[in-house]
Amino acid sequence: MLVLNGIEEIKAKVGEDLGTSDWIQIDQDAVNAFAEVTGDDQWIHVDPERAAATPLGGTIVHGFFTLSLIPKFAYETYTVEGVSFAMNYGSDKVRFLSPVPTGSRLRMNSVLSSVEEKGGGVLMKVTCTIEIEGSEKPACIAEMLTIVFG
Repeated sequence: MLVLNGIEEIKAKVGEDLGTSDWIQIDQDAVNAFAEVTGDDQWIHVDPERAAATPLGGTIVHGFFTLSLIPKFAYETYTVEGVSFAMNYGSDKVRFLSPVPTGSRLRMNSVLSSVEEKGGGVLMKVTCTIEIEGSEKPACIAEMLTIVFG
C-alpha cells in the first residue's frame, strides 16, 4: 500500500499512479442487498430470469453499486497520513462505460490527477478506473475529490 505522508508528499505525486486494488467478485446476493438498501430494485439487476432474455444475457450490477466500491478499493491501495484529517468532497465526472454482468470480478486503478489549494487545505482529484476482469472496456471512470487538511 502506498502511503502519502503529508501535504507536500501529496503534491509531489500529481500525475502518478496510486495503485491497483485486488479483484473482488460481485454476486447476485450482493446485488440484491444493494437493491434492498437503496430501493433500486429495477428488474435488470434483481430478476435473473427476465434479465436472461435481454441482449445482456443476465442481471447487471447497479452503476451506483460499482461507484460505491471506490472507497473500499482506495483503502486497499493508498492512504494519507501526516495530516489532521481528510474527507470526501464529491466528484467531478462519473461515467459508466460498460455494464457489469453479475458475477464479474472488479478492481480499481487510481491516478492522482491534480492537487489544488482549497479552503485551508488541498483538494486531491483522483481518477478512478474500475475494471472488469476479461473486458477491455472499464465499467466506470470517476474523478473523485478529497479535501485534506495539514
